[in-house]
Amino acid sequence: MSSHAASSSPTYGNWRRPRRPGLGSFGMLGTAGLFGGLIITLLASLASLTAALIVMVPMAFLLTPLVMRTQDGRNAYQLLAVRIGWFRRKSKGATTYVSGPLSQRPGGRFQPPGLLGRVQMHEGRDAYDRDFGVLYHSGRRLYTLVLACEPDGGSLVDPDQVDNWVAAWGHWLAQLSHEPGLRGASVIVETAPDSGTRLAHEVLPRLDPNAPAAARAVMEEVVERYPEASSEMNTYITLTYGIPAGQKVNHDDMIIDLSTRVPGLLAGLVGAGGGVAYPLSAERIAEVVRVAYDPDAAGEILDVRSQYGYTGLEWDDAGPAACVETVTSYQHDSGVSRSWMLTLAPRGTVRSNVLRGLLEAHPGTRRKRVALLYRPIDPATSARIVEADRRAAQFMATSGRGLVRARAATEVRAAEQTAQEEATGAGLVEFSMMMTVTVDSDEELADAGAAMQNLQGASRLSMRPADRMQAAAFSCTLPVGILPWELTLVPRDLREAL
Repeated sequence: MSSHAASSSPTYGNWRRPRRPGLGSFGMLGTAGLFGGLIITLLASLASLTAALIVMVPMAFLLTPLVMRTQDGRNAYQLLAVRIGWFRRKSKGATTYVSGPLSQRPGGRFQPPGLLGRVQMHEGRDAYDRDFGVLYHSGRRLYTLVLACEPDGGSLVDPDQVDNWVAAWGHWLAQLSHEPGLRGASVIVETAPDSGTRLAHEVLPRLDPNAPAAARAVMEEVVERYPEASSEMNTYITLTYGIPAGQKVNHDDMIIDLSTRVPGLLAGLVGAGGGVAYPLSAERIAEVVRVAYDPDAAGEILDVRSQYGYTGLEWDDAGPAACVETVTSYQHDSGVSRSWMLTLAPRGTVRSNVLRGLLEAHPGTRRKRVALLYRPIDPATSARIVEADRRAAQFMATSGRGLVRARAATEVRAAEQTAQEEATGAGLVEFSMMMTVTVDSDEELADAGAAMQNLQGASRLSMRPADRMQAAAFSCTLPVGILPWELTLVPRDLREAL
């Protein structure tokens, strides 16, 4: 990402989707199949025309779905795979989850469902003797560290300061590519209407019984009406690390290694406008997940924490009592959620407040989470990707005509700028976005969905509902380190070839 200083305020942009290798929409695998099919067809035509048709028709039937692509680049085979996976899960009963003492779950506890079912919680202490939780994804040999921060607001801030924050954030992301073993990172911004519980705990016990009745009435009215115009916002950063192949899993060594990295990571967040930054304890992570599945539990958890200073909630009790996944929604305890996934980033240049409307709390929703997913790329791979994009853009610019050639010239300028920035030390990061909105009932879900679509348009984003994947998308927007690219059965190189 690059910035351009305008006379009024800086603008940002130059993010671009890596060009898919291959001929047109076929991809590398489809292109190989196309040329291979043509060669086989020509050889068969030497025998007879019938033999050539017998070879050509099935080949065309197999290759045509590779050309039919959606806006975000998925072909017909990938769409079919999603539907097949959904019907398989539904036939096995995996779309319904029940936990607790009356369920068949071992131990009778409220363990998190789905992708979180095999996650284990561990604890450690950083260099400043602060507790922090570490989530271990046993099926994938991944460890997740969760940080929290209280970002400085953008109001009444000079554009130069905002530009410095953005530059520091870009530098922090670029440094992640040098983190040993880092598989991915995410930033989750969670908003919800303020219940007013914290304000009531602070104000009401301090009211003087001998104070004038009018003064007491004013303070009581403030406590009562304040939540109507306020909201709470929480920001979490997750960092997920992997263990090299062949290395044995040792939780103690990994926790010690992560504890030494925490201070440096927090310092980078503070410099990027993150405000007060600190690692989340195991108890706090469990509370965040519990409230996500059961929004009604937020007030109870806050009351207990305000009274005793802790809740004692453990990871194995952070899940819902019951949840049901449908094609378009995810029902869990006291809420119903719907999730969206990014298909197209804003085109052209944008200003620093482009996501402001999407990140703010929206009336009529219980909770809303926007997750930015980052996949840092190591310097060697970054150089190869940048040079490949540069060559592809130059080829399109010299071979196209008319409007196609004009667009290709724009691609060349963007590719050249990216190559220059990468050569001077800038990092290359793949990013995406997911969003989850939680409401009270199915009836409110349609209105919330329409409101979110309007906010996406205002933010110049294109997002699609995560249909038939609502439970997985819900988990990806939680601060637990679920990385979508680590969940696919198809290797990444083969996915890019498709």
